[in-house]
Amino acid sequence: MPPLIFDAHLDLSMNAMEWNRDLTRSLPEIRERERGLTDKPDRENGTVCFPEMQKGNIGICVATQISRFVKPTSKLPGWHSQQQAWAQTQGQLAWYKTMEDAGEMLQITDAESLKNHVEKCLSKNEEKLPIGYILSLEGADSIINFHYLEKAYQSGLRAIGPAHYGPGIYAYGTDSEGGIGNKGRELLKEMERLNIILDATHLCDQSFWEALDHFNGHVWASHNNCRALVPHNRQFSDEQIKVLIERGAVIGGAFDAWMLKPGWIRGTSKPGAENVYISTVIDHIDHICQLAGNSLHSGIGTDLDGAFGTEQCPADLNSIADLQKIPSILKERGYSDEDVENIMWKNWVRFLEKAWE
Repeated sequence: MPPLIFDAHLDLSMNAMEWNRDLTRSLPEIRERERGLTDKPDRENGTVCFPEMQKGNIGICVATQISRFVKPTSKLPGWHSQQQAWAQTQGQLAWYKTMEDAGEMLQITDAESLKNHVEKCLSKNEEKLPIGYILSLEGADSIINFHYLEKAYQSGLRAIGPAHYGPGIYAYGTDSEGGIGNKGRELLKEMERLNIILDATHLCDQSFWEALDHFNGHVWASHNNCRALVPHNRQFSDEQIKVLIERGAVIGGAFDAWMLKPGWIRGTSKPGAENVYISTVIDHIDHICQLAGNSLHSGIGTDLDGAFGTEQCPADLNSIADLQKIPSILKERGYSDEDVENIMWKNWVRFLEKAWE
């Protein structure tokens, strides 16, 4: 059995409910079903399904709900009311629960369920295990009020990224500018009370710094790369990375090519021609390890099939199972077996054990 992998960011329910992908099917079946479709940029190019996750031993993941509220002037796709956004996340939740009923997934919500699942994943037993998932919310616009936050927590929600792209209800995200405001501070206070993890990913710089100033709970960055290597507001500066390290965060390396190669042009650039490979992601992981002085704050947070597929991910990745190429790349760069385990899964598990102790 290949080594265990913990992927801290997969938009599984978005793929199932908006892209209409049956993730219980094989990758060739999913791609064939999409042949000729043009409604999404990555049709026929998907990389994620349960059989490939099983093949690659991606035994644990952070799986998202995602639903944006947009004002009439916004050019971003999204829902026209918070109520609609909430209803969308509940449809996504229903899909996760249905996958649990089918034996494909298992929700992890506390230290005991995490410990039990990790032990089974490491037992080397060849039986098929359900994929363990921690539920996360990418962009908090769907939280109509804090009664809904309580309901979400009771349904298993354990991490929130307050903003996604553009201005949100509670914070400003990628390609926008602004602070968290009173609503954002109230959200963080309630998250801290419920012990919900703050996902700093996608926060614009001002919202990032304000959020860390007002939140005393546990912080991670599920899928974020380095601004020193790819200059863009979506990436973190070294100063931001150092503060996250001080807070005990783990930062997941993301696999979207535009976050890996400066000057990437969506729909035009090609991974092979631009020399974007899995090793390019390792460049970002290594940069964080060098800033930390150890391997304790880097992890995997691929964002694979996050509205992109093989047309915009490392050229040597055809499916999520190819994450198993990472250990050898790390070892070639001088990382020890312990370092490799830290990055592949242990850092995320230790983070959650501490958060949930």
